Amino acid sequence: MTGASWKKVADSIEFIPVEYSTRNQHESVVREMLGCDTAEIDILVEAGLPFEDRFGIRYFDANDLYNLGMYSGKGTTQPELAFRMLFRFAGRPVDDLLREKSWEFRVRMECVGCAGVAPWRLEEPDAVRFGGRITDVAAPAPGSGSAQYAATVTTTGARTPLISPVLRQLVHDYLDAGYRWQMIPVPMQADHRSVHALGVTSCIAASLFLAERFRAAGFRAEAKRGWFCGVLGGALDLPHACVEVEDEDGALRTVDIAKAQLAARLPGNTEAFRELCLGSIYNKVIPSLASGNAALAHHECGSGLPVQVHADIRAMR
Repeated sequence: MTGASWKKVADSIEFIPVEYSTRNQHESVVREMLGCDTAEIDILVEAGLPFEDRFGIRYFDANDLYNLGMYSGKGTTQPELAFRMLFRFAGRPVDDLLREKSWEFRVRMECVGCAGVAPWRLEEPDAVRFGGRITDVAAPAPGSGSAQYAATVTTTGARTPLISPVLRQLVHDYLDAGYRWQMIPVPMQADHRSVHALGVTSCIAASLFLAERFRAAGFRAEAKRGWFCGVLGGALDLPHACVEVEDEDGALRTVDIAKAQLAARLPGNTEAFRELCLGSIYNKVIPSLASGNAALAHHECGSGLPVQVHADIRAMR
């Protein structure tokens, strides 16, 4: 890409505000992720890419780098390649997403600044309500520092499209509003008004926003967190959120608005998958008990610092 092209991409990105930014990515990561040389990194910085200088070396926020890659148009950046690989299923027949699928579910919890031995609490997988199963559960005993929760989680899918014309219209109004999906830190996503004020969106922010709209229209609705499965063989921890809404027939339906937005960016026909996201469930998502803006785990030690949660979810053969 030319310098002018990188400047254009940088101008199109909403960079992570400083209060939510974690600038810990070495300049070498920019070269690797985006395929940039030093001169191009200089151009990105001049165009507004935030950084911190530590002993003459620049450090950047991973979300900013991901978003630059996603919208670069190069076709060869790591974010673009990962996106196409992760969502390659969206252009295929959806029947495979409706069958039962079992996952080896592992979550590691780390209590930063731990204040001592105390019980752990994970907002556990909530697959049973949606026709799935949870077996072989190994919950952590009280402890300090870190802990692991393990289980075998079986998910399934079902076609249950939204019935209410009001709900469908609210969903399509949101999809047509022009919000641009970006990778955003989870704490910032919980402040969905700030996210949307920038003209961008993300799965948690979108779900919180839509849940409010559904409730304002007279429906019972709640944004819920969970996990998007099968990502790089379990090596990538992706936070996920959707909206659970009680439709006009009294049945609970799930709106996975962010996945519908992302699938629309892919080449080819993804219409069947996008429609599945508007009310139905599919087997690549494990819901949890956590509400949309709540933490996935807690340690009762009293440190006051959030617990870091890392998921490793692998498909069982």
